[in-house]
Amino acid sequence: MKQSIVHIALVVRDYDEALDFYLNKLNFTLIEDTYQPEQDKRWVVVSPPGSTGTTLLLARASKPEQEPFIGNQAGGRVFLFLSTDDFWRDYNDMRAKGIQFVREPKQADYGMVAVFEDLYGNLWDLLQLNADHPIAKRMG
Repeated sequence: MKQSIVHIALVVRDYDEALDFYLNKLNFTLIEDTYQPEQDKRWVVVSPPGSTGTTLLLARASKPEQEPFIGNQAGGRVFLFLSTDDFWRDYNDMRAKGIQFVREPKQADYGMVAVFEDLYGNLWDLLQLNADHPIAKRMG
């Protein structure tokens, strides 16, 4: 049996402001942006550069009860983990583009890590895993 997580839905306030952030600040790639008239929604999928794994589905809050989750999908915990092959390249690029880091870089047992906020306040780890880390080995 082979299964995988294809998308993670990320609740956003507005498709276009979210796209601007992910494409222009994080250098993500736009995979799909399709209007769904029957639901008056867009199917917007982005992916980190060079990634062939899980993608983000940018899902606009469409009901009032969804709005409190914009920027707080994990209750204040780190929600997503962006792995890189060059921590300092990406960290410096993100800082230059105005990304707010809430925890500065540190060397941890598993690799180099820093915590940043997306445009809504969700917390992300930027990390470069050590080559011997089990996830790094799986990613090849």
